[in-house]
Order: sequence, then structure tokens, then C-alpha cells
Amino acid sequence: MLRLSKKLLFAIEAVVDIAYHAGSAPVRSTEISRREGIPRRYLEQVLQQLVHNGVLAGQRGPRGGYRLAKERRRITVGEIIRVVRDLEGASDPASENEGSDIGINVVRPIWVDMQKEIMERFDKITIEQLCDEARKQNIPSEATAAMPDFSI
Repeated sequence: MLRLSKKLLFAIEAVVDIAYHAGSAPVRSTEISRREGIPRRYLEQVLQQLVHNGVLAGQRGPRGGYRLAKERRRITVGEIIRVVRDLEGASDPASENEGSDIGINVVRPIWVDMQKEIMERFDKITIEQLCDEARKQNIPSEATAAMPDFSI
């Protein structure tokens, strides 16, 4: 079931933050938490699940942090939604076989079709597109701020 939750919003924001602010070093969870205002208790759990599912790559140690596990254009919002949905473990009432004939054969198929259409749209939205939108909104990137300027 597609359900908007804080954990889902935090996961999407964290991945976009990593993509948008990543420089040569991995992005630390404390930096993500500071920039996005995400409580660390939510953040660490979500980041580990994203690593486990191949969206992010984690690096341990004093210079550790998180990077994208693949190119921005290959990570979709739909992929992140599925990871968080699995993490939350909520069952989908629309997939249950018990109920009235109208519920099972009329109402639930509408809900299933709508969820499918929504997920198809989320599968077309890439992290690269969200980073482009952040640039259009003139949101400063700490990665570009940290890069030296060699222009004359």
C-alpha cells in the first residue's frame, strides 16, 4: 500500500541530499540530519535499509558516510518508496482476499489500479531530476561551495 509517512519523506530527502551535496568524500549522516532536519533515529535506520537494497553505499570509519550506489539518473523515487514500504512492513488491505463481493471485485481493484499508476509515475522521477529542481530553486549545494574555483 502506498502511504505517505515521515520515514518515506525522510528517505527521499536523504537520497536527494546525498546526491546534491556529495563532493569527493562520502556524506555523513550528521550532515544530512543538520541540513534536512531529519532526526537521527529515523535517518540511520532508513540509510542502512537503502544501503542493504543497493540504493546507497556506506563507508565506515572516521571519513565514512554515504554515497549513491549508482548514478543519479538510475535511482528513482519509486525504488526508494519500495525500500521504505518493505522497511515499514505494513500490509496492504487492498490485497486481502476477505471481504464483500463489492469490496473485493469493485472497490479494491480501483485502489490497486490507482496505486499502480502512481508508482509508474514515481518510477519515472529520478534523483537527477530532483537535483535539477533543487538547482532551479537556487538551493545552495555544499559540494559546489567546497570545490575550489579555478576560474580566472
